[in-house]
Amino acid sequence: MKTTMHGWSLCGVVLVIGAGLALATGSVAHAQVVEGQALDENGMPLYQVDPFWPKPLPNRWSMQQVTGLYVDHMDHVWFINRNRAAQANEISGDINGNGLCCVLGPEIIELDQEGNVVNAWGDADHHPLWPTALQTVIADTQGFVWVAGTAPQDSILKFTREGEFVWDFGHRPAPDAPNVENNQETDAFRNKGRFQLDEVENELYIIDQKRVVVFDASTGDFKRGWGGYGMPLSEISNEPIPGYTWDGGPPPEVRDLAPALHFIEISNDRKVYVGERGSNRIQVFSTAGEWLQDIFVAPNTPARGCGGLELMGGTWGPCGTMYKMIISKDPEQKYLFEADGNNHVVWVIDRESGEMLGHFSEHGRLAGQMHFPNAIGIDSMGNIFTGEVDNGKRIQKFMPVMVADL
Repeated sequence: MKTTMHGWSLCGVVLVIGAGLALATGSVAHAQVVEGQALDENGMPLYQVDPFWPKPLPNRWSMQQVTGLYVDHMDHVWFINRNRAAQANEISGDINGNGLCCVLGPEIIELDQEGNVVNAWGDADHHPLWPTALQTVIADTQGFVWVAGTAPQDSILKFTREGEFVWDFGHRPAPDAPNVENNQETDAFRNKGRFQLDEVENELYIIDQKRVVVFDASTGDFKRGWGGYGMPLSEISNEPIPGYTWDGGPPPEVRDLAPALHFIEISNDRKVYVGERGSNRIQVFSTAGEWLQDIFVAPNTPARGCGGLELMGGTWGPCGTMYKMIISKDPEQKYLFEADGNNHVVWVIDRESGEMLGHFSEHGRLAGQMHFPNAIGIDSMGNIFTGEVDNGKRIQKFMPVMVADL
């Protein structure tokens, strides 16, 4: 039975991919992610899913929400296996001792290129400060792993690759502190879970409220910060950005960064990319906070704040198109790949011009389809890895389609 099911899945994948590749046969690349990769008629690099990656988790560990994913310098894939959303029938081994089904597994898992578990550790018992709303994992080139969550008492924690605690960023508010927006406060603030590590300058970039704030990655000392279009922290509004009635067009433009801010990435040429769910927009800055460029991704998608939109006779909560983004690893870093959990696709964007070239995947549960992609990474061979939340709860690997294989 198992072999038959795998056979059907693979046939389905080949048929879907084959239907899409007709566009690529006459379009060979001057700007592939990897040499020899096929492009479609719009210059978008093409991908196909590997339906057998990764391998099943060992020890009856359940697969849970993949809120964060990172591909390290060894091309190992680190991901968050967030347990807080586990449903009872997914962990019946813990609840009633069912020997066939599943148990909660570690929340930080490292996979090799074959999809085998190399390291796995972390849960509420691992460390007293373990984040309760896990969001980000980053494995650096020095042998450390950085983990963060978005709850008020969560922060950024630094571990060895084997899970030994090294350092706590701190900057937590008092447990009874009111939940009041304050974009000028840089000492103790609530949301430190969405961050980026800049190993070039040994800095932590955190996106929080309507701003970017930068800290020393060794001492935790504040260094600088800015808001939309590079405005100083002192000028950022602490008032909510109003919702709007969707009419099929983009959300009203605002100069403040429009929450929720959901990713921050830094390119090799030292540009900083910040994703705004509330505006379907990527704002691009220098590392000093100078505004450089706006990139809009599927701008007509309903957005503005996960609950602040009036639609269909009431308040609805679409979060726009900005979920997570990764930059290609070719020398020019030609492409941006942006995971859109609203439209359930990965958008491919020309990094220099900001032009949307197209997307891959569609909504669904089959191999190569997605439900709520919220994490994305890329390795040195051009393979793209996506992680799904809500009840998608899986990782997928998308491989470059090569011209030689068409």
